Amino acid sequence: MKRLIKNGLVYYQGKFSQQDILIVGKRISEIAPSINKPADMVTDATGRHVFPGFIDMHVHLRDPGQTHKEDIVTGSRAAARGGFTTICCMPNTEPVVDNAATVEYIKRKANDLGSCKVMVIGALTKKSEGKQIAETAAMIKAGIVAVSDDGHCVQNAKLKLNAMKYVSSFGLAVITHAEDYNLAGKGQINAGKVSTMLGLSGMPSLAEDIIVARDILLAKSAKCRLHLAHTSTALSLQMVRVAKEQGLRVTCEVTPHHLLLTEDACIGFDTNTKVKPPLRTESDRQACITALKDGTIDFIATDHAPHSDFEKEHEFTLAPYGINGLETAFISLFDRLVLSEIIPLEFLIEKMAVKPAEFLGLNRGVIEPGKEADIVIADLTKSTKIDTDNLLSKSKNTPFLGETFRGTICETIADGKTTWKAAPCDNNAG
Repeated sequence: MKRLIKNGLVYYQGKFSQQDILIVGKRISEIAPSINKPADMVTDATGRHVFPGFIDMHVHLRDPGQTHKEDIVTGSRAAARGGFTTICCMPNTEPVVDNAATVEYIKRKANDLGSCKVMVIGALTKKSEGKQIAETAAMIKAGIVAVSDDGHCVQNAKLKLNAMKYVSSFGLAVITHAEDYNLAGKGQINAGKVSTMLGLSGMPSLAEDIIVARDILLAKSAKCRLHLAHTSTALSLQMVRVAKEQGLRVTCEVTPHHLLLTEDACIGFDTNTKVKPPLRTESDRQACITALKDGTIDFIATDHAPHSDFEKEHEFTLAPYGINGLETAFISLFDRLVLSEIIPLEFLIEKMAVKPAEFLGLNRGVIEPGKEADIVIADLTKSTKIDTDNLLSKSKNTPFLGETFRGTICETIADGKTTWKAAPCDNNAG
């Protein structure tokens, strides 16, 4: 099938320019200011921006075993609506993704029923219990792209070192959820003035910082690729910055909620603001923005962590940690950071598409001839209101409920096929 996207403002070769895009089958065939060739389908993108499909390195699909929260079908559909064409799912399911059979189940279901490409991250340790190294070789053969015990943190430094040495022989990255359990305790939000004011136990930033420092040193010893998930503190980011300066293979990500919100969002006891790592101080938020801009933070990842309404409707101390993020990521960042001129739009696209594709070594993430036809068409003049009725995710646990953001994803295309389309944005012809 041939498909032609015409007159869009395309992110091409590092800048926006008016281009036409010809797609043949699953790949981009040609890009030029004007293409007048026959096509089976023509999309008029006049007045719209055209990006490479976004790639999310950190998603919880809850499938298998927790499908009352989310499943591969609903999670991938929410991803497509948010402009994501590739997502990487974390292994803290039931059962944990610590074996080839579970990897194959996720890949098969995603291939048959998903609305985007789903890549699998396998567990670092069996059952993510931090006691024995998981069946990494078998999972690699089944197709995992990284290993992590995300949702948990290996507390035993000797085991973590051995696991890093083992995984490094395969060239995969080890993704760390940095949390010292003894320091974090039963903390509900960031330890500080807000936790004191609300009478909630706090999680100190030190609980993250200590594990970041430890794992950087372990990765240096093991000659391992280390990726730090959802970095949230100024000191953690400074340690990553120094590690990069020393030439260590250390990367990190930041979530939209840590870029946009602080501990003050918890003042109303909204359980949708309860997340790990917790929302930090304004100085930490500013440190995240600075680290994103100077390259210390490699890319943005949502840490999409859906929970059902009945779980989040408990009192704050009993509600689970986690924020729903796939459908709000781009529009919230565009509205709050790009329109405020904190970062340019081109930079946001780099951090949501180009850089994660480079990290995973994928033939996508940019709009170029020969690349996979993963494309997003957005109308940045229209606004999107976030409410429970229009979220496609099975779960609605976002602190942005009721808010309106500038920007609408009109259409998401993966491998040349439409995976999401907003009816008001319909400009297709032929």
